[in-house]
Amino acid sequence: MTVPAPRTAFVKRRRYRFDLRSTALFFVFLAVVVSVLGLAARVAAGALERRPAWVFVLVLIGVAGCLGLRRRWRVAGVARRAAAALDEAAREAAEQLEAPAVSSRHSAAEVVAVDYAAPTQEEIGYAPLTPQEFDYAALTPQEFEEAIAALCERDGCSGVEVVGGAGDLGADVVAVTPDGRRIVVQCKHYDESHRVGSQDLQRFGGTCFTVHEADVAVLVSTSDFTAPALEYAEQCGILCVNGETLEAWTDGTGPLPWDVAPEAGAAGATGCETAGAGA
Repeated sequence: MTVPAPRTAFVKRRRYRFDLRSTALFFVFLAVVVSVLGLAARVAAGALERRPAWVFVLVLIGVAGCLGLRRRWRVAGVARRAAAALDEAAREAAEQLEAPAVSSRHSAAEVVAVDYAAPTQEEIGYAPLTPQEFDYAALTPQEFEEAIAALCERDGCSGVEVVGGAGDLGADVVAVTPDGRRIVVQCKHYDESHRVGSQDLQRFGGTCFTVHEADVAVLVSTSDFTAPALEYAEQCGILCVNGETLEAWTDGTGPLPWDVAPEAGAAGATGCETAGAGA
């Protein structure tokens, strides 16, 4: 690739016009200076004629002044050389101090490179849990969603995804059941004293069929459900899994949710609209 030659910067020079006033003032000032110098020289000559000894004094003053200037120049030269030596020493010290810092930065870069070679937390996600490790009360809400997804995958579901988070519109886990139906699960990690109410069911019922196109809609909770919530879920065709039923599902002693869930689909969406209007 041809690199264009740099352009020479164009400097616009200022043109000075002839100013008669400034020129006249300059010559007046010059005449005053010459007159003062002439007067000073005349006075000095008259004084020397009257007192010749002052010549010797003036000569001594001149010699002393020359010697003083010469010494000052010599001291200034020594000071400049000392400053240059100090500057050089400071530059060398800075280079020596910078070398270990550069080495440490290289070492840090190597360590980071080794760390990047390993899978990151975002790449591997959360460590998979096995059903034997499930202590639902000790899990965080996000870990609870992971646990429910692991149960679905253990019991034969395919395409299991944890989609919970901001803007999930009520779906925390989606999957495909062994018989090919789409299951949408919402997870409520509540303590035993906090039961799932009808408002939670209404929010889930408003999106699970119409938005997420669920064939099977399940709401799983670590606690229990209120009576109005169970009534709304029955009208919508949503399966409610409380803490006791969840333990049975985990242990393998209870039925699988998609085996006992009502066939919903479009009928479930219609039922949710009717139940919501009645509420």
